[in-house]
Amino acid sequence: MPLSRTQSAPPLNLEDPASCKASQSQGSARGSSLTCDDPEALTPLEEDPWAMPQLQQTGPSWGELDCAGKLLRVFMGILKGVLLVGFLYFFICSLDVLSSAFQLVGGKVAGDIFSDNAVLSNPMAGLVIGVLLTVLVQSSSTSSSIVVSMVSSGLLTVSASIPIVMGVNVGTSVTSTLVSLAHSGDRNEFRRAFGGSAVHGLFNWLTVIVVLPIELISGYLLHLTNAIISSFHIQSGKDAPDILKVLTEPLTLLIIQLDKSVISGIATGDPESKNKSLILNWCKVQETVVLKNVSVTNLTECESHLCFTMENQTLVLKNVSEKINLQLCDHVFVNTSLSDIAVGFILLFGSLLVLCTCLVLIVKLLNSVLQGQIAQVIKKVLNSDLPYPFGWVNGYLAILVGAVMTFIVQSSSVFTSAITPLIGMGVISLERAYPLCLGSNVGTTTTAVLAALASPAESLGSALQVALIHLFFNLTGILLWYVVPVLRLPIPIAKVFGDITAKYRWFAGLYVLLSFILLPLSVFGLSLAGWPVLLGVGGPILLLIVFSIVVTFCQRRCPQCLPPILRTWNFLPSWAHSLEPWDRLLSSCCGFCCRCRCCRQGQPSAMETGAKELQVYDNPTVLHSLEL
Repeated sequence: MPLSRTQSAPPLNLEDPASCKASQSQGSARGSSLTCDDPEALTPLEEDPWAMPQLQQTGPSWGELDCAGKLLRVFMGILKGVLLVGFLYFFICSLDVLSSAFQLVGGKVAGDIFSDNAVLSNPMAGLVIGVLLTVLVQSSSTSSSIVVSMVSSGLLTVSASIPIVMGVNVGTSVTSTLVSLAHSGDRNEFRRAFGGSAVHGLFNWLTVIVVLPIELISGYLLHLTNAIISSFHIQSGKDAPDILKVLTEPLTLLIIQLDKSVISGIATGDPESKNKSLILNWCKVQETVVLKNVSVTNLTECESHLCFTMENQTLVLKNVSEKINLQLCDHVFVNTSLSDIAVGFILLFGSLLVLCTCLVLIVKLLNSVLQGQIAQVIKKVLNSDLPYPFGWVNGYLAILVGAVMTFIVQSSSVFTSAITPLIGMGVISLERAYPLCLGSNVGTTTTAVLAALASPAESLGSALQVALIHLFFNLTGILLWYVVPVLRLPIPIAKVFGDITAKYRWFAGLYVLLSFILLPLSVFGLSLAGWPVLLGVGGPILLLIVFSIVVTFCQRRCPQCLPPILRTWNFLPSWAHSLEPWDRLLSSCCGFCCRCRCCRQGQPSAMETGAKELQVYDNPTVLHSLEL
């Protein structure tokens, strides 16, 4: 192993009961819950699980190498750098193909949802539709473009688009959360990676919870952006720069090309778009105007045009624009006989396989590259603070870096997914990753503003106003949850989520299902039934959640302020205030499935033989002590 993580305190000697009990008493004084008989005790009780590990080089130093050794190390360093860039390139390309796969699977469904204006007039329904749409197509840019096209065509008002834009902002954080699941093999890495991805989603959800009611009452985002549009004479400009796609399109265009106008056409009510395929077959077309006999549906047209009758039809000679197909596309699925959904699932499986493989290889390469002085330099640059009294500037510089990097790569999902492995490895701290994610939110809205400037003159005002609403929504979130250090609530909440996930790995999947699928679907279903049903069902649940949060806070800060029965949650059943019963239930279900599989194969299971399988996160010392 060329790399090892060392900690400041020595490891526990779990085979010595006296030493273990003494360390346990010290850990209990610090509030640690780890015990001596915990088979997953990997680190000392007094160690902070969120402390960044120290990466040290275990091989020989540069001065101890001979000439051949130095040449070999230089060659291996260059090779690792090339491989790292290559794996990162395929990782980004797989994200692009993954977005196309989701659009093929659910793009038309998303367009049908957007075509129902009665549903979109409900702000809660609009919010969850924005979340579900972005989760479905894995692209906030595509979701925003659909919203802009509907607003510019008059099918959706700017005020009705505001909750949808907020939902789009929430849904874009699901990609980094899925990427963090690749670190589930190591508890501490999984704790940091999941916390780093969750802090982005928590910021978006907390901002929506505060800003959406304020916007519904006052409409400040609508009035502010309307004043900005009215004050400046804004003209249509060039297309937004697309730096990253210049590099990735040579590969992704050989795999699949989509006609994204089909989704917008379905959303805007175009009947022809419903029968079209999202797969683009002709990459080069030419529009020509020809004289053609057209059937007359309204006889008043004959007053201005010369009509004639042929085979019981009234026809008129008109100029009609036609598209002439000139050149076929050269991607894999051109003129395929498979349906859009079938192609989407094929691309979904392949892109996920490439994404996970590249992510694992990137993490392994980073582990071997970031060692010794290189790791210390990178950690010092990323996590260092300016001297007093300018320490407060560091976070805002990180926000600026996140905005610029997202503007360069043209995707907040790519940026946040790229820094998630670095958070898991301990190269970037959670406190520094938080402003980077906030800057990523601002950077992706800047791209939307530039894209709106490329809109036609007749729809420029409304398109730009939607993009500015997205920008000021994120700026409001920064004012709420970052400017005042005490109000940076996403960081401690993300740490709590990370600690829970490190102990119960299934909690990560539960978080993704609840935050991005089940909760939005539930709110959407209740909103379809009307406001009375939504308030009647959702109101008591919301009050119960708020009551639980307030009581839990009082239990930790001032328990004497509460009645004796509320000072702990022990009066409730264990399954209502602890995840341990649920963990035992899931573990028993998994054990039952393993026993059934072993029985079918005619082999005894590990539980029947009493053997314990060695996992990548198990401590060999602990396993040896348990065997003794």
